[in-house]
Amino acid sequence: MQSNRFKLSKTKIISGEIFSILDDVHIKTEAMKKTIFFIAFALFTLSIYAQSFVGAWETYYTAEDGSKLKSVVIFTDKYQVITTYDASTGKFIGTNGGTWKLDSKTMTETVEFDSVNPERVGSEVSFEVFINGNTMGIVGDKNTFTRIDDGSPGKLEGAWLMSGRVRDGETQQRDTSGPRKTMKILSGKRFQWIAYNTETKQFMGTGGGNYTTEDGIYTENIEFFSRDDSRVGASLKFDFNLVDGNWHHKGFSSQGAPLHEIWSLRE
Repeated sequence: MQSNRFKLSKTKIISGEIFSILDDVHIKTEAMKKTIFFIAFALFTLSIYAQSFVGAWETYYTAEDGSKLKSVVIFTDKYQVITTYDASTGKFIGTNGGTWKLDSKTMTETVEFDSVNPERVGSEVSFEVFINGNTMGIVGDKNTFTRIDDGSPGKLEGAWLMSGRVRDGETQQRDTSGPRKTMKILSGKRFQWIAYNTETKQFMGTGGGNYTTEDGIYTENIEFFSRDDSRVGASLKFDFNLVDGNWHHKGFSSQGAPLHEIWSLRE
């Protein structure tokens, strides 16, 4: 009997240990499930915010007169520009841009130029935005933008300021810290130059379209040109190379004059 009681007691102890182990396994399993869920949720959240606005985006819509308009926005890390023009003729409608930053879902832009409402220069505007894969837009706005590129494949993505010229072999530097600027913004496939003055709020001109960089040749295909609609459709080729981080741009202007420009990345 003592032996049986011992066996029974030992069995109870072993059974208790088994249940204890099972309880421990259950607790650890639940904790692991919670950890996995938290990691999955965190990765999902990060994947949303990891999506970048950098690159070029486009949207189409119909104007009151029935014409089809196209708007293209280019984002670099710190600068942006949006331009609207007639999708069929290339007739320039308007452009604005400047710096931008993102705080959670709120985008804030500081206006450096605005061809339609120059009084906005120097002001800040904020709005809630969304991005979902290749689609982005402003929350509450029916128009959405479709991604053109993500900053590649072009070799000149960024915001550049005209910083000098080479004439007769002599380099002439240009102060880029002043209010009068000529800026060129490029994504991986799109380009746009803008001439403006942040002090006087004057807009002086712009042009843009798509571009390629292949074998040291930079090619611009013009889709809009504020000063002369007849330039739309033109294709211009230039030699390009990067020297000490500066873009040397050599060839002929749209008027056929030789040029050698130097562009520096904006900080």
